[in-house]
Amino acid sequence: METALVTGGSGFLGGQLVALLLEEGYSVRATVRSLASEEKTRGLRMLQQRFPGRLELHEANLLHEGAFDAPMKGCEWVFHLASPFLMPEQIRDGQKDVIEPALKGNRNVLGTVERSPGVRRVVLTSTVGAIFGDYIDVRQMVDGVLGEAYFNTTSTPQNNPYHYSKVTAEKEAWDVCSRQERWSLVTINPGLILGPSLTGASDSGSLFLLAELLKGYFFYGAADFSFTYVDVRDVALAHLRAAQREQAHGRYILAEKNMISFLEMAQVLRPFHRHPWQLPRWTLPNALVRLIGPAFGLTQEYIRNHLGIRFSVDNRRSIEELGIQYRPIEHTLKDHYDAWLASHRASPHH
Repeated sequence: METALVTGGSGFLGGQLVALLLEEGYSVRATVRSLASEEKTRGLRMLQQRFPGRLELHEANLLHEGAFDAPMKGCEWVFHLASPFLMPEQIRDGQKDVIEPALKGNRNVLGTVERSPGVRRVVLTSTVGAIFGDYIDVRQMVDGVLGEAYFNTTSTPQNNPYHYSKVTAEKEAWDVCSRQERWSLVTINPGLILGPSLTGASDSGSLFLLAELLKGYFFYGAADFSFTYVDVRDVALAHLRAAQREQAHGRYILAEKNMISFLEMAQVLRPFHRHPWQLPRWTLPNALVRLIGPAFGLTQEYIRNHLGIRFSVDNRRSIEELGIQYRPIEHTLKDHYDAWLASHRASPHH
């Protein structure tokens, strides 16, 4: 039985990947920030009951050197998912909230890989944000299409610290990998990840964003912001295939070919949302968004570089080399909503 390590096992994507690995017959070690958090580890403890003796949980702090030594011992596959994903309005201090955990965590995990002779491949979760900084950057790419060949050069610790943290971590990982021959690296670069959460409690920016839409924050109308998006189960499968398929290499964008706007999401959600009137029915005029955006934490620069901008995505490598068949958005959003509703009802805080 092959052994895989999943860092960030209690996260939105982590939970789905751990479940998939167990279903595929792997023995899994999952790291979490705190084993004491009942809410965060509930999903993983349920998997431990379903697959007795095959899932070990380890506490590991991204910022502590050597924190991954024990869980990685004897692992052939390392899936490094742990890295905070926060929306701009969730970030108080870019350096502390996202940059340090992403970079130090990356160094710690790869440092342990270097000391672990059994590791054959590392699959790193990056993001489309490591390819572009702002939407407007995609206009400089060939045919204005998002492709794997590019690296984000416009984000800084001040402007879009999340994207900056991810592109810096990814480049560093490629650099570390290039200096040795024993293990190989594949990165998965997903768009906005949607779909059902197994863990319930997650700080993931994508869950935060969708919760705002589902709770009715945009009922008066939606700004014309669009997103590259993908189902969480498709991203988990891409990680597994990236490890299993010897010939998998380089970076894989995981996202549908066409973007989706808030309004389009609302249209898909309306038939099964229990309070459909809370969902937006029209797009707010761009002039109004420019006027009120700053009150919602959006700078004029951010608005200028994202509002009304759409581009298409070259996802052919994920389809041809990893065999991903993207799920229809109707299934993704329905399952996302059902899981959100269930965790909402179960949670004492609501």
